[in-house]
Amino acid sequence: MFEPRFLPQLERRPLMRHALVHSSYGVTLAGGGRFSASLLAQARSLAPKLVAADSGADRLLALGAEPEAVIGDLDSISPSARTRLAGRLHLIDEQVTTDFDKALRSIAAPFVLGLGFAGQRLDHGLAVLNTLARHPDRRCLILSGSDVTFLAPPALDLNLPKGSRLSLFPMGPVTGESEGLRWPLQDLAFAPDGMIGTSNEVCGPVRLRFSAAVMLVILPRSAVGAALDGLIPAGVRGG
Repeated sequence: MFEPRFLPQLERRPLMRHALVHSSYGVTLAGGGRFSASLLAQARSLAPKLVAADSGADRLLALGAEPEAVIGDLDSISPSARTRLAGRLHLIDEQVTTDFDKALRSIAAPFVLGLGFAGQRLDHGLAVLNTLARHPDRRCLILSGSDVTFLAPPALDLNLPKGSRLSLFPMGPVTGESEGLRWPLQDLAFAPDGMIGTSNEVCGPVRLRFSAAVMLVILPRSAVGAALDGLIPAGVRGG
């Protein structure tokens, strides 16, 4: 019998002792990358509380929305946004981590939907994926115009339409088992510099089991609701 377990693959950065933002509902977290008004509306319909990571505040203001809090080293937010959002700015004055990391670890909520973090620059995009892997206790899904990306827990069940694309990318060595995929995961050893799982295909109810919480799942953006259903227990998602 396959038993999921955590392996000491990655150093985990300690979370902040006191969160800056508390919510019993999901939180939409905006970064400085481009995202559309329709993507923002979709995220807010699922995660109504709005927070920005540094210059994400300017992105939100440009779309006619105001964050309840702005978190980061505040080196890229504009002077006009600083003035408009005075009293909502939370400075974390260190350069060891990214603004996304600072914001994610400062939010206490059932889940976070991240916008503007999908990687207009490759180094920024890789840093976001690194942060997801470093904080497996935080349920965070990154939305882009085409995809939703999240770190899988050791056990995950998903109800997806047949024919859906399901890609996997390991952030560390990991093995797995699956049901409901055209190409099963059994007997495969995944690693960032080895086997990856691009463009698998759903053929039934999906059941995934992993030996460590280091596997990224990448689904079509339309599957964000199904992803939340699989990640967040009923009654915990908002209330």
